[in-house]
Amino acid sequence: MMTKKTPLVTGERVVVAVVVSRVILSLPLSLISHGFSLFLLCLSAFLVEIRAETSPFLLSRFSPRRGASSGILLGAVTLPSVMLSKLVQLTRAISLHEAGQDELSHVTMQYWAASASCCAILIYLSVVMSQAKRTESLSSSLWLTRVSLTGTVFYGVACFVSLSMISHTAVKLIRHLLCTFPSCASIGEALLVTSGLVLYFGDFLACTIAKICENMIPVDLVSISYGIKRTETGIIVQGLLLGLLLFPMVFRCVVHIYETFLRKRDGGQRNCSDAAKSILFFVSLVFFMVLAVPSWMQFVHDFHQHPFLWVLTFVFSEPLKRISLCIYWVLLIVVSVSRFYSISRSSKVERILLRKYYHLMAVLMFLPALVLQPKFLDLAFGAALAVFVALEIIRIWRVQPLGEPLHHFMNAFTDHRDSELLIVSHFSLLLGCALPIWMSSGFNDRALSPFSGILSLGIGDTMASMVGHKYGVLRWSKTGKKTVEGTAAGITSVMAVCFVLVPVLASMGYILSQGWWSLLLAVTATGMLEAYTAQLDNAFIPLVFYSLLCL
Repeated sequence: MMTKKTPLVTGERVVVAVVVSRVILSLPLSLISHGFSLFLLCLSAFLVEIRAETSPFLLSRFSPRRGASSGILLGAVTLPSVMLSKLVQLTRAISLHEAGQDELSHVTMQYWAASASCCAILIYLSVVMSQAKRTESLSSSLWLTRVSLTGTVFYGVACFVSLSMISHTAVKLIRHLLCTFPSCASIGEALLVTSGLVLYFGDFLACTIAKICENMIPVDLVSISYGIKRTETGIIVQGLLLGLLLFPMVFRCVVHIYETFLRKRDGGQRNCSDAAKSILFFVSLVFFMVLAVPSWMQFVHDFHQHPFLWVLTFVFSEPLKRISLCIYWVLLIVVSVSRFYSISRSSKVERILLRKYYHLMAVLMFLPALVLQPKFLDLAFGAALAVFVALEIIRIWRVQPLGEPLHHFMNAFTDHRDSELLIVSHFSLLLGCALPIWMSSGFNDRALSPFSGILSLGIGDTMASMVGHKYGVLRWSKTGKKTVEGTAAGITSVMAVCFVLVPVLASMGYILSQGWWSLLLAVTATGMLEAYTAQLDNAFIPLVFYSLLCL
């Protein structure tokens, strides 16, 4: 089988190297071992990516998204870099007596868990590539496979022996994701999603296990691992999203039980009708999300009332501000979506530009709320994401009577990165804005870090696309569409907004210790990543920007 020659040095790899170097050089002495492990992970991912992009066998086996590079290096180092930047921030908090060792231990474990997930997936990809030697005969390719496999295995054995269950879960999850939703994501995007799911929901499951074993495990052991203070909002969002992701398995069991009952009653092979499935779907969804999942939340956090009642109490604790904000959101969504939908059906405006209007809408929705009501915005992001997940399940399964109309409506806003099987753009935009805000809870001495998603996507990415599309002449590469003019516009616009935002935050009492040179480096690196990467920028850019702002 012929191999494809790809350059060793690409713009995306250079930017990733700069970001990882910036993170490692910012580490205190107490985190040097963590930095060395990140370097090994980066080197292993680099070797695996080179091998993957010269082996059509690997890429075709998983049916990755067309038009995108493998993205293995970027996908492998993004989440560990974010967690390591968070550790750097926590060490500053401990020196100022603003955080405790238990929180540092918790984030340290999350860093190793994220690294273990990425490492396990790299080992799995290396093993898959090693099987290609039966059909490939080039000694250099085989040598590169052996080197990448050996280095990755060494890294995994050295660092993650105690995290074998996490590693096994990550491998199974990425295989399921790539096989269930072919052509919906690159390998790097699937790697980021997999490690994120393992880290986020594994944390909630570990809380549950710690609660169950509270009387069986020594108290000090539980407090070190999962004894950090958790907010009601965080528990509700985690439980709600995990419940929705587990619901498809629950619904399949319900349908199987119902069809078994029908066969026993009628004495023949009888399947559930579409109307009956729809009724079962909505009844099961209401029961599971209103009774089962809230009971799980109450068990984990010891709520004194039903979690949904707690949400109502929280919203009406400041009714004028929060109800007014909800009304503003609803009006903005209704007006914008109806207007953009009519434009998409009757106008020749390109989809990519039409979608950037949603980025601007995200700025109008989230920026005032983040400044005035940050705690309420945390909860609102979780509720919006839960609605998106529920609607996507309905659309994929074509649940009557909403499935087909919803499918046709959503298709009006898709582009080449979406497929009819799974539409990810709205998820990535919402998560890109939400994740930096969620991760900034607790101690935060970098006031701009919660705004990293809104600034990079709502301002930088939007201005880069619009200016580049209309005025761009000089392209960064011969095959790409990104232009120098667009990138310059994106970087300049983000810096301009920061110059306006910093005095506003200072007047409201936010801690401002971010140097302008480090801010310029973070904005520039993020802008260059947007220019060179072929991955889903909504997913990677906010996380990279956040990790650099935390340093």
